[in-house]
Amino acid sequence: MTAVAPMIFVVDDDLAVRKSLTRLLASAGYAVTASAAPREFLACEPYTDPCCLVLDVRMPGVTGLDLQETLAAAGRRMSVVFVTGHVDVPMSVKAMKNGAVDLLTKPVDENDLLAAVQRAIGKDVQSRDEAARVAEIQERVKTLTPRETEVFALVATGMLNKQIAADLRVCEKTVKVHRARVMEKMRAGSVAELVRLADQVGVIVPR
Repeated sequence: MTAVAPMIFVVDDDLAVRKSLTRLLASAGYAVTASAAPREFLACEPYTDPCCLVLDVRMPGVTGLDLQETLAAAGRRMSVVFVTGHVDVPMSVKAMKNGAVDLLTKPVDENDLLAAVQRAIGKDVQSRDEAARVAEIQERVKTLTPRETEVFALVATGMLNKQIAADLRVCEKTVKVHRARVMEKMRAGSVAELVRLADQVGVIVPR
């Protein structure tokens, strides 16, 4: 089975820049989709495979920084490589603080761009793997009863069976039974592993 090439989305209002970036990225083996404006990009369906966004900062109307914030607000967290002909410190700080992988100055050095895109794709793959891992753990949590969820959360805080029993106003033997079921359903081999699972999904004691 042939692997699907990562998709690079190019958004720049300059036609010559779009063509140049598209040729360069395609020659490096990437699939490329180019848009002239953020609104044109947003009209496309969200891409579900590894990808990144090569994005101009200054564009008429909706800017690259605006698009970055819009995507984050919509839960579409994409790895972004900014390219710009006009760099200023506040803009750079804002872009990087919001998670940009890099900010490159036009005319963009080809090697710098390809290196930045490679890092962005790597970041995207890692993010997708982590999201899939969290989703899988959340599915395990859904198999817990309300009482088991309570025990899970309390065990994760480091409480002993006796303390949990007092907190929940049940006998210690009952806590041990629930705890064993939690370990089994969450597929945790130790309390330390159970704590890590709780941290990953943010388990809260229901009250």
